[in-house]
Amino acid sequence: MTENEISAEILDAAIAVHNSIGGPGVLESYYEAALACELELRGLKVETQKAVPVVYKGRTIGEPYRLDMLVEDKVIVECKATEKNNPIFSAQVLTYLKLTNLRLGIVINFGQQKIKDGWTRVANGL
Repeated sequence: MTENEISAEILDAAIAVHNSIGGPGVLESYYEAALACELELRGLKVETQKAVPVVYKGRTIGEPYRLDMLVEDKVIVECKATEKNNPIFSAQVLTYLKLTNLRLGIVINFGQQKIKDGWTRVANGL
């Protein structure tokens, strides 16, 4: 599957989760777990809370970042459940993309009334 095909599956799954659990008002961790479950039920490979080391000049520094979700080893998903979207969410995902040499990340803010209002694609050379 391409990044775009995976992205379409993630969007459809996020809508299903949002419709089922509701929102806003649910904790981020529940949305993340439900989304991972929904994607796995659709046959996609999902890793949650995946550690990503920070390397500076060949040396690992500090504690690793934790990706909320990595889907099919190609798309990073960052789940949020906040009242407002914040540009820092996209900046965070872009950093993850650069650290992992991946090309597509998605921010899903389940705290919005509609998923489309909390959906942001972040590209790294795509």
